[in-house]
Amino acid sequence: MTSTDRCPACGARNDCSKASEQTEHLPCWCYSVSIAAEILQALPPQQRNSACLCPRCADVLSQLPPATVEPLT
Repeated sequence: MTSTDRCPACGARNDCSKASEQTEHLPCWCYSVSIAAEILQALPPQQRNSACLCPRCADVLSQLPPATVEPLT
C-alpha cells in the first residue's frame, strides 16, 4: 500500500496538500499542471489514484512556479 504523502513511482515526498491534515483544505499542486496520460498508465493499476506522483516523476517541473527562498534575518 502506498502512503498518501509519498510518490507511488519513486517513494519520494510528493508534497500533496491532501495528504496532511494541516494543508488538506488547500488545492494540491497537481491541480494546476497537466500530467501526461502515459505517465499515469505506466504505474501499476493498484497504485493509480492512490497518491500524487512527485513533480519529478510527473514530469511537470517546468509547469510549476519556481520555489521562493526566504532570506535569513
